[in-house]
Amino acid sequence: MAAQLQQLIAGAARPLPEISDPSFASHFDSFAGPKVILLGDGSHGTSEFYSARAEITKRLIDKHGYSIVAVEADWPDAESIDRYVRQRAGPRANIGGTKIEPFKRFPTWMWRNREMQELVEWMRDHNAKLPPEKRAGFYGLDLYSMGTSIRAVIDYLDRVDPDMGKMARRRYGCLQPWVDDPSSYGLASLRGMENCETQVIEMLRELLERRLEYSREEHDGEEFHSSEQNAFVVRDAEKYYKAMYYSSASSWTLRDTHMFETLRRLFHHKPADTKAIIWAHNSHCGDARYTSMGIRRNEVNIGQLCRENFGRENVAILGCGTHTGTVAAAHEWDDDMEVMNVNPSRTDSWEYLAHNTGIPSFLLDLRPNKADPVLRSAIAAETSRLERFIGVIYRPDTERISHYSQAYLHNQFDGYIWFDVTKAVQPLEKIQPKTPLGSDETYPFGY
Repeated sequence: MAAQLQQLIAGAARPLPEISDPSFASHFDSFAGPKVILLGDGSHGTSEFYSARAEITKRLIDKHGYSIVAVEADWPDAESIDRYVRQRAGPRANIGGTKIEPFKRFPTWMWRNREMQELVEWMRDHNAKLPPEKRAGFYGLDLYSMGTSIRAVIDYLDRVDPDMGKMARRRYGCLQPWVDDPSSYGLASLRGMENCETQVIEMLRELLERRLEYSREEHDGEEFHSSEQNAFVVRDAEKYYKAMYYSSASSWTLRDTHMFETLRRLFHHKPADTKAIIWAHNSHCGDARYTSMGIRRNEVNIGQLCRENFGRENVAILGCGTHTGTVAAAHEWDDDMEVMNVNPSRTDSWEYLAHNTGIPSFLLDLRPNKADPVLRSAIAAETSRLERFIGVIYRPDTERISHYSQAYLHNQFDGYIWFDVTKAVQPLEKIQPKTPLGSDETYPFGY
């Protein structure tokens, strides 16, 4: 069966040109059209994964009308990029020489890299030719910015309703002792020392009740929407840091549910025909029901939630994989970035089958109505095939237990993008700023 599967994959694989080739992104045109396209990566430190997704994203924006780029990053950091690429009023990213520097906490290289910078500059240039309502935006889906989001809500209310700003200070004051080390809040809550849930929910409720009033104040509701999202971040972060001490599965599910609800709120804020591109790790993008995450640990992820809520026909999920090369990662949380050698893939993995095709780079179409039914049937029969997941932490010495998990590739993804040998991203800095934030946020996997 394995030999037959190897031949079927080799026969179905569509070789790709170099990423720099002007025709590269056109090979993905058949996936364009759905309301949501999720572009996954097999690691958070591989240049080809970033560059390929960037080229695909450019084409989806330029040729297929996508206008949301939403990434596995914090809302306030991503908003500084959004202000830059859409030329919105307010602080800009530190790409044009301003003082605001997004993505400065660990892992800085995940978004502060040359590959990402090139996409950001392209989006700004592309948007400059369009009216404001047609410009593509850049948004963060994650929930780790509790302290920054609190400050953003208060700053907003100070401008539009100073009395409510004072109220926000009092209510969020419950969380202020913990914003520099939010994981300690979860431990304090577990021990019965603190619980800020009521104050946080009440603040969000009052903000939402004044939606119409506040939306008239600044920029046609754009600033209110951002403040609303920051209030949701605070609410969900408060839940998340408590859930961490009860169950890793429930905290994972809470995080990915927050990502999905953030996406849904973005859609509600935009015209009905808006289409979105999601950048996140394969473990978030690939449908969790067809990996050990969902089968053994009952976790859900944003890919699964998109399919369940929007319908599979309105969602396309593409993942990326590699056999060997180098990766930018850290050995432990908050360590400095290193360029590490990636072990050759295991012989019982999907990556090894892709490597054995002998094709340096290819696209494998896995959609039920597009892929060879014999190929899908052969993949389905491979009940024990593994897939590698490298996040911002890489532990090559314990790779089997740290980075491999069972996956049913044909249902996890709609397409699989392969690069046999890859190299590390080009970081804007290598020395990791020493911040106390989030030492346990995604430990031990760092996805």
